[in-house]
Amino acid sequence: MATGPNTAGHHSFARVVETWSHWWRNAVVKTVDQAEVIATRREECQLSARYLFMLAMSAGIAILGLLLSSPAVVIGAMLLSPLMGPIIGLGFALATGDYVWMRQAAKALAIGTALSVLLCALVVVLSPLQTVTAEIAARTRPNLFDLAVAFFSALAGAYALIRGREGTVVGVAIATALMPPLAVVGFGLATWNGAVFWGALGLFVTNLLTIAFTAWFMARLYGFRSSLSQRHTRFQTVAIAAVFVAMAVPLAISLNRIVWETRSSQKIRSEVSDAFDDKSVISDVQINWDSDPIRISATVFTPQLKPEAEGVAEKAIEREIARPVDVTIVQSRVGPDKDAAEAAQLAAARANKEVADRRRAEQLGQELALVAGVEENQVVIDRQNRRALVSAMPLEGLGLAGYRELEARVGRTEPEWRIELKPPARPLPAIAFAEDKPTKEGEAALGLIAWAAERIAVPVILSGREDDTRRAAELLGEKGIVTRSEAGGSPGRVAVRWGTPGE
Repeated sequence: MATGPNTAGHHSFARVVETWSHWWRNAVVKTVDQAEVIATRREECQLSARYLFMLAMSAGIAILGLLLSSPAVVIGAMLLSPLMGPIIGLGFALATGDYVWMRQAAKALAIGTALSVLLCALVVVLSPLQTVTAEIAARTRPNLFDLAVAFFSALAGAYALIRGREGTVVGVAIATALMPPLAVVGFGLATWNGAVFWGALGLFVTNLLTIAFTAWFMARLYGFRSSLSQRHTRFQTVAIAAVFVAMAVPLAISLNRIVWETRSSQKIRSEVSDAFDDKSVISDVQINWDSDPIRISATVFTPQLKPEAEGVAEKAIEREIARPVDVTIVQSRVGPDKDAAEAAQLAAARANKEVADRRRAEQLGQELALVAGVEENQVVIDRQNRRALVSAMPLEGLGLAGYRELEARVGRTEPEWRIELKPPARPLPAIAFAEDKPTKEGEAALGLIAWAAERIAVPVILSGREDDTRRAAELLGEKGIVTRSEAGGSPGRVAVRWGTPGE
């Protein structure tokens, strides 16, 4: 019997899918210790005093940053937030069908959320600043970009947790999508501003559900499955499914509005452009969806001013989106061709970028001062070379690894900048050796020593067996660190201490 090209293609595709599925099950899923992952995630969902304290501190810093309209302070709040644990746990509990775990995660999340909102509301009530700042206004309605931030944060967080590569960065990513809107909910409650309260609550719920569902998807993708047992009855499975559906409804409603606004934005921009000729360039379009009618403002660089453009665009937009609008167009006259309009747009963009760069440098200085525990004037900012330096104050209980993590946290928020945080001269870790080479822990110690010695700029003294100290000196020398060796110490272990400048 002859086989047609469509049938052959179908079989070929099926074989590819089967091969990929086999590889995924054996090379990826089977390498995950599900019991360990579940035990760790369950532990992080517990309602503890530490969880509530850190959440309260994060919320307090977040609302102060929003009231001051300071992104740097808001970022500081994200560094503290422990929201990732119960939210990711909720997604894993849905994936495994664990009703007890789901209830535990939901309880921790609900109590933590209520505490954060009430604390933020109290801070606002006691504060003389109760104005809706730009930072607050930016978090009063979810849009496609907010949804993308929550989605990619959840992907990164779930992957890191499943693969055992978790760190502060994934917690910060989750907090980015949740802590600021949660603080704005508290602001709306304190000021009895319904638009702010419901808008921020919508953003918080949308991001929360997006993160939870994405975590559920990743858990299922990596083979976490539900199973019926004495602990997991059919009733509990049905209850979990009902929760799943109930959570999906508000997310679907929010997604529907987000999609409509995204499509309408494209239509609005197109109609504003059509009101001018091909030699004109639109520089900026701002849309206020909360106003009635919808307020639209745009900036256009054009060779020929058109007084009737606003009316033309307004009628066309109302016809396209079926909503009343109020259009304001600022027209800037340029040369007679499109090149002149594009040059004017580029010049305006450069000017805006310069202002934004200057403002971001100031915010970076505030952020580093907050992290290092010093005054803002003690932070050195080199805008031309994109470099920021600060010497940190000694913090009780914080070792060199903690200072390096603080530097890394700030660096992750500003990848284009070189961030250098000089730590105090805390004790250096010993370097463990096995079979004449550093162990895994020894390699980590070498990295930390090299980082600290580069920041403090003094040599380090190595003590241990001759072969081990010589090898440690070679490895540190490759990183540009000055060392001096001395006899003594235990075999398989190189002790390290600070020297003195010029030693």
